Parts: sequence; structure tokens; C-alpha cells
Amino acid sequence: MTPYSNYLLLKQHLLHQQQLAKSKLHQMAGGSETDGKIKMVETRLYIGLNDAETRTQLFETEKYIEQLKKFCFTYHVPFSVGLEEGGYFHEDGEYIEEKSLVLTLIDAEKAIIENIAKDLRTLFHQESILITDDEVKGCYIT
Repeated sequence: MTPYSNYLLLKQHLLHQQQLAKSKLHQMAGGSETDGKIKMVETRLYIGLNDAETRTQLFETEKYIEQLKKFCFTYHVPFSVGLEEGGYFHEDGEYIEEKSLVLTLIDAEKAIIENIAKDLRTLFHQESILITDDEVKGCYIT
């Protein structure tokens, strides 16, 4: 990782700590679960498990999940991962069924997300990775 990446990771960690502190202060001031919500950005990366060339899944799903967990650890980002099944029409018209891992990140820096997506595209040998962002409200229960 570059020094810039390390800076972004530190900044992300500090923002997360700041949000935890705001949530605690709000609770101590008498805020309730319903009005104590803070705005966050939930980012999801959809990583297909089919190989870009063969359009088939080459390994067991658990192996991909293990690799994704190790990968996230190297980026030092809090995450959750889920498995979804679906299908799509390839640009050549062929219908493809595929399992996808959905990596969820909360309030991650845009540059870190883009680096993660680029690295995962290479690691999982994908044509592309879909990134979605949603503004959500949440609170930390401590």
C-alpha cells in the first residue's frame, strides 16, 4: 500500500471513532434509539464468482469467502460479506447464472473503495465489480 492509502485508512478509522463518540454523547444526553441516528454511507461491492473468461465458478464458494476475508484484513476495513445468487445477460446475449459475494462497507473513503474494487476485480478475475452507495441512518448501541 502507498503512504496515501495508509493516510486514507487512518482517516477512515478516525472518522469511525468520531461517529462512535457522537453516538455515545447523544445517548448520554438522553437521545433515544429513534432520534439518535447518524447519517452514514453504506457501500456495497458485488463481486461475481464466475471467471471472466470461462464464465463458470472455478472454486468452491467458501474458498472465495476466505480469500475475501483475508483481503479485507489487509485493507484494515470493517466489513460484512453476504452471498447472493442471480443472473444477467452478457453483452454477447448469453444468459449467465452466477453467485456473487456482496461486500458491505460503512463510511469508507471513496479512494479506498475504488482501490478495493480494482484489486478484487484482479484477484477474482472479473470483468467488472458493481459498486452501490446508499445513505443510511444508524446508531451504535453501546
